[in-house]
Amino acid sequence: MHGMTRRLAAVAVGFALAAPALAQAPGLGASVELVDPHVFRVCAAPHNLPFSDSGQEGFENRLAALLAGKLGEPVSYTYHPQVIGFVRNTLAALRCDVVMGVAVGDSVMQTTNPYYRTTYALVYRAGNGLDGIDTLADVRLRDKHIGVVAGTPPATLMVRNGLMGLARSYPLTVDTRVEAPARTMVEDIAAGRIDAGVLWGPMAGYYARHVTPSLVVVPLLKEQGAQMTFRIGMGVRHTDQTWKRTLNRLIAENQPEINRILAEYGVPLLDDANRPLPP
Repeated sequence: MHGMTRRLAAVAVGFALAAPALAQAPGLGASVELVDPHVFRVCAAPHNLPFSDSGQEGFENRLAALLAGKLGEPVSYTYHPQVIGFVRNTLAALRCDVVMGVAVGDSVMQTTNPYYRTTYALVYRAGNGLDGIDTLADVRLRDKHIGVVAGTPPATLMVRNGLMGLARSYPLTVDTRVEAPARTMVEDIAAGRIDAGVLWGPMAGYYARHVTPSLVVVPLLKEQGAQMTFRIGMGVRHTDQTWKRTLNRLIAENQPEINRILAEYGVPLLDDANRPLPP
């Protein structure tokens, strides 16, 4: 959950962007929207892989470098933990100009056109009796210990499918400098401490590749009763119309390269009909 979770509170650890409405941000007037129009200024979390970190190793860091390069500009960062107050202390305070991953339709920020679409995913070890499962309604999950991040959409579906009795809950809001619940969940699956887990797709795909052996990641595309799929764009101030149009143009012109970077990080990418894109 770029979150994710922004209304992805939901979408992922580190995606919470609750803050006062950005509509109150003063902006810089219609003619000059950016404090420094010659620098690609990014608002980001310093410890939030696979999205961003202070070492610029996340895919949002890579995407910022790509788009800044197309503009012939350097990238600068304002880092702040993605917790309550993130937007107020970064974008709304005019310390930076774009949040690289935001659920489209977020009311706190104005969002660009989406640059990817993804969903929650089921993660498990191959060969442990779960092969072929692609929905939480599968009866083979009934006696399994399944990890889930508290307060996310899959938790609702797990309750409806009778899966919470043996579930292990992982916290949504943490200090990401010292905790990474998504990574911990995947490590627990790899070690056999739990049988499977449900995670926001970008986290599932990334961390499943960082254990040995790597884990199976299955996008959950058949679920009903909770929104599991989200379109992700970039967030800007409500006043920044020209800047938003510039970012929309960059997204459209560089979509193949954007997809390639996302695929490198294991993000399960979907088309507009919620069908998986080929790797």
